[in-house]
Amino acid sequence: MITLSLIGIGTGNVDHVTLAAVRALNEAEVILLPRKGEAKSDLIDLRRVLCEQLLNDTASTRIVEFDLPTRDGERQYLSAVDEWHNAIASVWAELMDKHLPNGGRVGMLVWGDPSLYDSSLRIAKRLTDSGRAVKVNVVPGITSLQVLTAEHKIPLNALAEPIQITTGRRLRERGWPEDAATVAVMLDSGGAFTTLPQADTYIWWGAYLGMDKQCLIKGPLSEVSDEVVERRGALREIHGWIMDIYLLARQPLL
Repeated sequence: MITLSLIGIGTGNVDHVTLAAVRALNEAEVILLPRKGEAKSDLIDLRRVLCEQLLNDTASTRIVEFDLPTRDGERQYLSAVDEWHNAIASVWAELMDKHLPNGGRVGMLVWGDPSLYDSSLRIAKRLTDSGRAVKVNVVPGITSLQVLTAEHKIPLNALAEPIQITTGRRLRERGWPEDAATVAVMLDSGGAFTTLPQADTYIWWGAYLGMDKQCLIKGPLSEVSDEVVERRGALREIHGWIMDIYLLARQPLL
């Protein structure tokens, strides 16, 4: 039996890692760290730092790095993602068979929380659906959405009003979600908010949240939209990658 712990590690800041996550890391016999290419080397570097700082005995815990399969960007999105997840599940299975052939405890470090716009749970389900003896544990983590509101010092929603969490792709396709007073947007390839009417809309934007290169912009969308687009482009050029998130509302949240 393999016990697979999907461990939410927040945004890469060691101060955001919970005690439960630290305990799960130290209980793992093998920790799998995905490499996402040179352009995103910061992501595995941060995972390495967390392991160095949080593991009580790095000598007894095997840290196994692997190259993450890439998604076919030319195919239809959902079918491409489905095939991509199949490929990742196959890699996980091979690594478990190789490093824990008789069973044991495996840890995966998941950005933010495994439940919010992350596919580790779906990939793990492919292992259990295939008949493998895998028990999945989930350790919740602080999400970028929580860090965004904390850094901007705002609540997530207006008083007694609903919020919808969506993606940049959906925002472009469907516009402002019906009945949502506040909209949190994740996984935006860049500037989906520019497709919305900008009058009477506010934005709270953040990139690299929790990291030393964190960047924040807020204000009426009509005044700061261009600034966000330009800053995002410049940061992506400097670092080779970007992780950002933003909150949109029809009125100030405080």
